[in-house]
Amino acid sequence: MIRKISVIIAVISLAALSGCGGKDGAKDAAPAESFHVETINRYTPVKSQGKASDCWAYAMISTIESNHIEMGDSVHLSVAYVLRHRLKDLAAEYYLTGGKRKIDDRGTAVTLLRTILTHGIVPYDAYQDDATLNSGVLVRKLTKLAGTGMTRRTGLENLYKKVDDLLDDELGPAPRFAFMLGAEYTALEFAHSVCAPDEYQPLTSFTHHPFGAPFALEVEDNREGEMFMNVPLDTLERRVVDALNHHRSVCWEGDISEDGFSFDRGIARVSVGMKERRARVTQEERQKAFESFRTTDDHCMSIIGIARDDDGNKYFICKNSWGTKNPYRGLMYMSFDYFRLKTIAVVI
Repeated sequence: MIRKISVIIAVISLAALSGCGGKDGAKDAAPAESFHVETINRYTPVKSQGKASDCWAYAMISTIESNHIEMGDSVHLSVAYVLRHRLKDLAAEYYLTGGKRKIDDRGTAVTLLRTILTHGIVPYDAYQDDATLNSGVLVRKLTKLAGTGMTRRTGLENLYKKVDDLLDDELGPAPRFAFMLGAEYTALEFAHSVCAPDEYQPLTSFTHHPFGAPFALEVEDNREGEMFMNVPLDTLERRVVDALNHHRSVCWEGDISEDGFSFDRGIARVSVGMKERRARVTQEERQKAFESFRTTDDHCMSIIGIARDDDGNKYFICKNSWGTKNPYRGLMYMSFDYFRLKTIAVVI
């Protein structure tokens, strides 16, 4: 049944932070718009990534959680556990490459999948995220620690011990086991129970590579050279719509630098100044935006549903990770045109 969402105008508190980090602060009231929801998946509570740039972890974990809820198997997973192991891996890379591979908290949705399938994951209640964590400060501490070890040639074993001590202080000691429904799992066993290898497929759509074949997506955060299947834009859109109509959420990765992207309004649509005609965004327009660096790899969200505005225009309903202080309690409505123009990739 089509449901109509009406939202009361609220005073929104916002202040832009670095990277894809969350929002907080004070801003003028944002006007609310109403949408007719066609389908929406159940989801875990909206969180705030705070001053971190780990939207990739929040969005992909949220997608996994939502899909399990729709299958009748409720899970709530720890971003902090993933971030801990990701940073530890990067500290070792920094050491072994003589500082050439930098340490940061950025990544792609596929980074999340690779990390949990290598190191595991635990429930959120066992290792909760700290929205007050300043990951930039933590990255600088890790870089200094790894650089000192590199200069002194102290070896990986010594480095790992010092990194673990630092991460224990900043994030808290990590649990060794996960417990669910009275059963005990290692973190790796638990990860494989919630996300099987090859369960998710990364997709993209660009014409500088042939369609129907995978390629290593050329964005900075894809530092491991993960492969993304290349499909036509219409196919990409249709695959996402089909997934949502079958109650499967999708992880979205794309650009949020357009004027039409506004968290305080809860809306992402192509700006009027750029596109005034009714024709849909084409493959050629999308490619031009990517090659001219107008479309960049900025942010990740989980797509959980489909809606229409009062004029019948279609939108994807996205679960963000910037807290709940917007008209839709942290959700956003992304127009199909915005999706077609500004998507870097999806994981489905």
